[in-house]
Amino acid sequence: MQQLAHKAYGEVTNRTASDKQVEYALFSEITQALQKISQTDDPAPSEWADAIDRNLQLWTVLSTDLASPENQLNEDLKRGLIVLAESVRRISYRVLAGSDELADLVDINQTIMLGLEAQANATQEENAA
Repeated sequence: MQQLAHKAYGEVTNRTASDKQVEYALFSEITQALQKISQTDDPAPSEWADAIDRNLQLWTVLSTDLASPENQLNEDLKRGLIVLAESVRRISYRVLAGSDELADLVDINQTIMLGLEAQANATQEENAA
């Protein structure tokens, strides 16, 4: 999992960025890979599986962090995100089995990205005031 984080954060961690901005960048990169695969008529099986696997790894890392006592999100939000992570896992396995579409995973990630963006913007506004 550390390889995923290192690969995904890459240049992003070299810049000054908040945790929310880094999370957003990671979600964005993986979501773009899912979108690319979903828009390709005949994607290579390795690219298809890699995009889904990276998304699963992201959500596994996220749910592990959410379960940590050090995570300071409110408990309701943590529980909701953990339930969402489980949904992502189930949908991913259905996609891999050919009985579901990547669009659901893309939609979930895009919703999370909107939330992260809103939080990052709110933090920037608080810091500017």
